[in-house]
Amino acid sequence: MISANGWSRRGRLAGTAILTAGGTAVTKEDRLADGVVILIDSNEPYVMGHAISYSANLSKHFADRGARLLIEVVANGKGIDVFRADKTPLIEPLATLRQSLPNLTYSMCASSKAIAEAKEQISIPLVAGASLVPFGIGRVVDLQLKGFAYIHA
Repeated sequence: MISANGWSRRGRLAGTAILTAGGTAVTKEDRLADGVVILIDSNEPYVMGHAISYSANLSKHFADRGARLLIEVVANGKGIDVFRADKTPLIEPLATLRQSLPNLTYSMCASSKAIAEAKEQISIPLVAGASLVPFGIGRVVDLQLKGFAYIHA
């Protein structure tokens, strides 16, 4: 909702946070890691595909600059389909990308997996190379606190 002054509530909150943050800027030396976390929370094939292509493009972009970037793709909610061996439309691209990018990690929300397993009455198999994290959104925040940039696919 846009207020009379033309600012949305979210925009006002973001602006206030920026103006009142205080402190000094974080330098590269202050950061614990140079990385990107990509969150997938949709089971739309094009969204899952974009998230995976972001990984390849980011890795190449930074490699061209002589830098190595850590990349973690986190699947949460309906997005867990990307790392489900029984549902993903990307089984081969995921495997190829993992083999070519040693700095890439795939994580699935264990909570979302448990909910899906209870609903579907099955045990969900993960694609090779994927691991479970207790809460997908918790993992995203943990990585952001370590200095990772955040991308929502």
